[in-house]
Amino acid sequence: MDISHLSFVLLTIIVLSALFLPFLWHKAEEELEIFLFCLGVLATTASSCWSWDLIKHTLAHPIAISLAVLITGLLFNFFKDKITYCVEFCSEKFGLKRTIFWAVVLLSFLSSIITAIIAALILCEIVFALRINRKDSLKVIVMGCFAIGVGAVLTRIGEPLSVIVIDKLSGPPHYAGFFFLLKLLWPYIIPAILFFAYMASRISGTQNKTKQRMEKETFSVIFLRAGKIYLFIMALVLFGEGLSPLARATIQKLPPSFLYWANSFSAILDNATLAAAEIVPEMTTAQIEFLLIALIISGGFLIPGNIPNIICASKFKIKSSDWARLALPVGLGIMFIYFIILNIFA
Repeated sequence: MDISHLSFVLLTIIVLSALFLPFLWHKAEEELEIFLFCLGVLATTASSCWSWDLIKHTLAHPIAISLAVLITGLLFNFFKDKITYCVEFCSEKFGLKRTIFWAVVLLSFLSSIITAIIAALILCEIVFALRINRKDSLKVIVMGCFAIGVGAVLTRIGEPLSVIVIDKLSGPPHYAGFFFLLKLLWPYIIPAILFFAYMASRISGTQNKTKQRMEKETFSVIFLRAGKIYLFIMALVLFGEGLSPLARATIQKLPPSFLYWANSFSAILDNATLAAAEIVPEMTTAQIEFLLIALIISGGFLIPGNIPNIICASKFKIKSSDWARLALPVGLGIMFIYFIILNIFA
């Protein structure tokens, strides 16, 4: 689809609004789902992409992940005390460091089934149950969120990014299915999960005497979260569809190496939003690999970069500066290593 000069200008303004308004206007950050939905409607209108098929697709597409978030959220609330007991037993039986390592590994792989949101809540419960000091808690949370953000992309329901990417690549030439990202990215994903789990386990090992507990969520909170995810995916579908002409005119023509470093913007804007704006079927496999690895890794740099970060930072009242101090050196190092690997093998 060719893009007119007016549409190009309007869509560029919409992209810049998505990138910067949440930081300049507190209300946009607070109500991100509604904000992105409005931008999605504007983008789809500006590119003249409206159709009944798109409307039906937009309404139906978020159902799977929203139900997954709802059902696993209810199950988590029910089994919350048992999770705490299991963590306490494992830490006494196998030690803190081994318990943290295997808990992070297990959560990372499970996040692609139970969703990254529920995995983040379980991570919070684990850290509370371990009764480790504040410094160690921050390390486990930050590295654990890196690992969950990486592992959640392995299936279509793990997180919004994987939902959007598989949806946009479901047709020719990629014909992306439920495990498309697993088949494409597993050589990069598995080592990253093991590395972040190891980093999470590198703690002093001292414990507080006082037990901390995370309160059970109310049903209204659980249902509201599922509703927000539904609206968020709707917003991303419209946002991605509306921006497709702009992506074809610009992103598709960029070299993979430039795409890789440019997507460090994922640190300040949820990586699913950038995926919705950038992914188009015409991209080569190499372009997709460069783009996705950058989005997945840099999504852990700062609190706004990924949903698990936001959830855990809120539960533990982590400041942005504290998060960045731990996450940026490790994350940038991994990005640089993967940049070299991708240039050799992709």
